[in-house]
Amino acid sequence: MITGGHSGIGFECVKRLATQGIDLVLAGRNPAKLEAAASSIRSGAGVKVAAVELDVSSLGSVRTAAAQCRQMMERGAISRLQAILCNAGATFRGDPTYTGDAYELTFATNYLGHFLLIQLLLDSLKEDGRVVFTASGTHDPDTADGKFIGRAVRPDAFALAKTGLDGNKPLSGGTRYTTSKLCTVLHAYELHRRLRAAGLGISSIAYDPGAIAETGLLRDLPGPARAMIGSPPVRWLMRRMGLALGDLVQSGHALAGLATAKNVGSGRYYQWKDGVLGERRSAAMSYDEELAQALWRDSKKLVGVGSDEEPERLK
Repeated sequence: MITGGHSGIGFECVKRLATQGIDLVLAGRNPAKLEAAASSIRSGAGVKVAAVELDVSSLGSVRTAAAQCRQMMERGAISRLQAILCNAGATFRGDPTYTGDAYELTFATNYLGHFLLIQLLLDSLKEDGRVVFTASGTHDPDTADGKFIGRAVRPDAFALAKTGLDGNKPLSGGTRYTTSKLCTVLHAYELHRRLRAAGLGISSIAYDPGAIAETGLLRDLPGPARAMIGSPPVRWLMRRMGLALGDLVQSGHALAGLATAKNVGSGRYYQWKDGVLGERRSAAMSYDEELAQALWRDSKKLVGVGSDEEPERLK
């Protein structure tokens, strides 16, 4: 199952997985685009592809989609999940906007919705299953990537969810994005620790596909600006600045590899940079276990996960 699998690196990922004969569940907020992508993959690779409407910024939509997936498994329409790829994400510039749950949109889209999705579907993963989170090198404020659009701040789930509503100056769009991605890496590591403490073999991985002009961090720039960023001279300059650059197709293929490869370690951070996928050190804050535990605890409160919904495997 993949969120955001009908466009960007997500679509390149699922096309790659389909060539390996792997059945898919595409989850996204646009039913027409989802079905078009699913039909294209079915006709090209002959695998089973289910489409599930899911807006990760809406907690109600996440709950509905998770329930739909469980129902599909119960009636045999899809098999138990081998992997969940939490790939959907976006950046929103300008003043903060808020979801129907009254949470800041960037935080809800990039982190909180996926946190709830994993809480609801972890028990649907196979014993050797895998969760892969699409993060971003911008999560690390000590790197060139992390300084590019706004340095991440120390995460506080309640403050991030309500930035601009609490009487304080709202975080900038860039910092909202980078901090949400830092939350993603913290979540990946904390999930890994909890899975191992429970004696489970499920893997949890964070992945940075690199900066890609067609998607993610740069997608909401004007077309001419994206074209300029994608040009060889500008990409050369960005490399000289120390930025991690990705490639739409190759970064998507790398995501597919992380979903299926046997030599991938859990609780690790992988980055696609300059044509190479490798394990890297993430931000210093991402290894703060007390911070990760607080984020997990507060996130459960924000999404309203009760003891009856908490994954049986982590109880």
